[in-house]
Amino acid sequence: MKKDNNNRSYLKVAAAALLVSGIGAGVFGMAASAGAEKQLDSVEKIPTSYQVPAVFSGPEVPTAAEVEEVGTALQYQVAESSLNTGTPTETDLTMEEAAALGMKYLEDIMGFDKEGATVYMSYDSGTVTFPRAFWDGDVRFGEEVKTDDDTWHFFIDAVTGELFMLSCSETLDVDVPLGYDSSLENNYGVYAEAAKEIAERCDLVGGPVAEVKYGPQGYSSDNNPDITMEVYGENGQIASLTFSRYNQRFLGLSTDTNRVIIDRAMEDLMKEDAAATDWQTETLEDGSVIQWREQ
Repeated sequence: MKKDNNNRSYLKVAAAALLVSGIGAGVFGMAASAGAEKQLDSVEKIPTSYQVPAVFSGPEVPTAAEVEEVGTALQYQVAESSLNTGTPTETDLTMEEAAALGMKYLEDIMGFDKEGATVYMSYDSGTVTFPRAFWDGDVRFGEEVKTDDDTWHFFIDAVTGELFMLSCSETLDVDVPLGYDSSLENNYGVYAEAAKEIAERCDLVGGPVAEVKYGPQGYSSDNNPDITMEVYGENGQIASLTFSRYNQRFLGLSTDTNRVIIDRAMEDLMKEDAAATDWQTETLEDGSVIQWREQ
């Protein structure tokens, strides 16, 4: 039994580390992270926990009546994702309410034109690495299949509608270098200025920006190199904003709440792993005693 517990604990910590590293490398690990979360559903799930205050600055949640009233005037369609396995509770936003909020975030922050789009919605009650119920919206112009067309994502709290992540996946029609660009280490001003402007305009860090720091480089889609700016608010909040290194297009963001939830989940998993791992003791020939943990 101890071996099974260790294996389960190792799997959770490894998955959490993978998720965090994906976000650290840029917002666009989100699609892959969401897939990893769905695979973790079959491993272990935990109840939603609201340790982070559910207070945010964002669009008001539309009522069911309001959604129904404007339903005929919507410029987009809402459908359940073929990958969805979750069922929202009475306290969660409905699929339509969550879609309306997600599309509002995309419109207000990323300038998204929703006319003709279809939103494919998935619900999850919370996972080991992300213990908050959430709605995930996959926005496309066409069928729910992998294409070379641009796609958009939003990731929001299922109860409050608070924003966790936004992203746009852009596949370029040209071949460009995807490797690390060392020249940007001391020459990232254009991205820092853009990140600061967006963060303050959209109140992403709860007030004025204190500073913008150089973040990781990577690439999204198949061929779009990107760079992430870490925006620090005067109140200590941090938002990560990602841009294309090819055309400076704004590709998405991860909020401070998203970071805090994942960091706390990681801390809890590491504590659980440490508690579940047995210490082994051995006395050497010289009389000294050593200890180690089984892996």
